[in-house]
Amino acid sequence: MAELKTQKNNASVSDFINSVEDPRKQEDSRLLRRLFEKITKEKATMWGDSIIGFGSYHYKSDRSTQEGDWPLTGFSPRKANITIYIMPGPNNYPQLLTKLGKHKTSKGSCLYIKKLEDIDASILEELVLVSVKDMRDRYN
Repeated sequence: MAELKTQKNNASVSDFINSVEDPRKQEDSRLLRRLFEKITKEKATMWGDSIIGFGSYHYKSDRSTQEGDWPLTGFSPRKANITIYIMPGPNNYPQLLTKLGKHKTSKGSCLYIKKLEDIDASILEELVLVSVKDMRDRYN
């Protein structure tokens, strides 16, 4: 079985955030880090070279022999968007998405925003809280 490329590591979250070129994304990342640490009660850790993750769970794929560890939630300040990882899939929470503000989603676990001021932070907090609870219920 191939080893997952994205692994939890000891790289500095602060150094990574400080290396983000866009000052707005850098500040949004600091705010998101504090918000996610408050919600999850987990310390931010780096996963791979660009994902800031909170907590973890161990999964085994039903469709293949793949298994591994992954963050319960997290985010990554990418060039085009800030990607927020809602592991059960953000589309599983349509009642919250309709109130969130300007965003896009993927079929998987990704929620994309340009900047925090485009969304309602209290709705994001609720979305992350319920998704983390759902993940802990499913994997603990």
